[in-house]
Amino acid sequence: MTPHEDREFPPPLAAAMAVRLDCIGEDGVEFEPYEAFLSADETTEWLRGWTGNGELNGDAFRVFGQDGTGGNAAFWLIRPGRALAEQPVVFLGSEGETGVVARDLGAFLWLLADGWGPCEAALSNPPEPESRPGSDPAAISRPKRELTAVAVRFAPHQCSTAAVVIEQATREFPDFDDIVMELVR
Repeated sequence: MTPHEDREFPPPLAAAMAVRLDCIGEDGVEFEPYEAFLSADETTEWLRGWTGNGELNGDAFRVFGQDGTGGNAAFWLIRPGRALAEQPVVFLGSEGETGVVARDLGAFLWLLADGWGPCEAALSNPPEPESRPGSDPAAISRPKRELTAVAVRFAPHQCSTAAVVIEQATREFPDFDDIVMELVR
């Protein structure tokens, strides 16, 4: 895993965040990436403020963006000894909303490619089109050509829809909300 003070994004995340910066306000996705990870001090300050727990540090999270209300998207460093790209991506909303939105960076790239951001993924569970007879697949999947190109380049073996990405993440980490709420004072 990269050292906590290394604020530079890994190349796949940097490529996706560059595309996202060009989309802000145009695509209905409530996600604004940062130019680099928050520093350890900034992450600790944010986590203490978010939880009201002054004893915490931010070592378990690498924050890389936010929604319009100030909720943060981050890697949750829960897999010891594993690379940053192998850690789950989570959302911690400004009003206490939580969710694991992708099992790893590759899955997150496909979530973005399907037109979903971390906030949307944490707050809604898009059903697969075939599970809703007569539904319009375009209303569920909103593919973004530029983000799909990034996902194909860096994670071609993980091609998936947002619904599958979210379902796999929530199935693997069903207790994320409980774990986070235990930190709140």
